[in-house]
Amino acid sequence: MTRKTRAPRRPEVRLPVLEPYGGGLEPDGDYDGLELAGLDLEGASGEGARFLDCAVRGCGLDGARLSGARFLDSRLEGVRGVGADLAGVRLRDAEVVEARFGGTQLHGSAWERVLVRGGKWDYPNLRAATLRDVTFEGCVLVEPDFGGAVLERVAFVDCELVGVDVSGAKLVDVDLRGVRRLEVARGVESLAGAVISSAQLLDLAPVFAARLGVRVED
Repeated sequence: MTRKTRAPRRPEVRLPVLEPYGGGLEPDGDYDGLELAGLDLEGASGEGARFLDCAVRGCGLDGARLSGARFLDSRLEGVRGVGADLAGVRLRDAEVVEARFGGTQLHGSAWERVLVRGGKWDYPNLRAATLRDVTFEGCVLVEPDFGGAVLERVAFVDCELVGVDVSGAKLVDVDLRGVRRLEVARGVESLAGAVISSAQLLDLAPVFAARLGVRVED
């Protein structure tokens, strides 16, 4: 009997009344119940910072250094950044809405009960990241690198995954049926533990055949 794929648990972000915050970021800073709106945080240094019950809206994060930061019970809306360092960041009970990132370092990050809705992520480095109970909705991910990552109860709904690398990744209850464009560049053998549609299977047939060394001739 085929086991049913378990759906991810969704976050329940209920923000309190927030206090506007117009300052910068500090390493190991503690931000609680704040709204950061429209800030230019280019090159900001917020390594190890903690954001609890916060909203980050429309902020620029080009080159920001946020490695090891924690976003807990928080919402990020309309944030954008090229070359942001979010290595080892922790997202728990968080929502990321209409974000636009390019070349973002997210290796070793930990995601738990996260909703990513809309937006575009170009070349995100998610190597050795851990994603549990994560839902991607209406997102475009261009050449995401999930090498060596762990994905458990992760769903992609109405998304595009272009040139994805899942080499050495461990997938458990990963639902790819809602991906409208699925292109696997590397690691197709690591798709064990994912569920795909019959149409996607046909699209991926050449990739599977090449990996198995099978020639297809008519």
